[in-house]
Amino acid sequence: MGELQHSLTRHRKYLLYLLAIFVFCWGTTSYKAVFGGLILGTAFSLFNHWLMLKRMHRFNTALERGNKVQSLGTMSRMASAGVAAIIALRYPDHFNIISTVLGLMASYIVIMIDFFIHFLIKRKTGEER
Repeated sequence: MGELQHSLTRHRKYLLYLLAIFVFCWGTTSYKAVFGGLILGTAFSLFNHWLMLKRMHRFNTALERGNKVQSLGTMSRMASAGVAAIIALRYPDHFNIISTVLGLMASYIVIMIDFFIHFLIKRKTGEER
């Protein structure tokens, strides 16, 4: 569980850095709607990542105690993505819907890139799982 915890902390840091880059670009470029959508989507993506982390902790605790296991909250994560899409559609001058959807996928992209990088590092150093 320690390695998983470190990975999730690393993902959260990467998402916050990405969010900071989007805020900087929003403030310095003329593409306000595009970066506004990326900020909105990435913020909801970060929330969904945090929500998944909390659900995983509950899931692991329930398994250790032998209790009934609840779901990992797919519906609540879909609902928050829907809220982000509704906000982007309601305020098209401030948020681009396509960049909002790309921002919603940010946590998954970060997870895949992080996994690939660590896989290559472990393979290069000769570590086995």
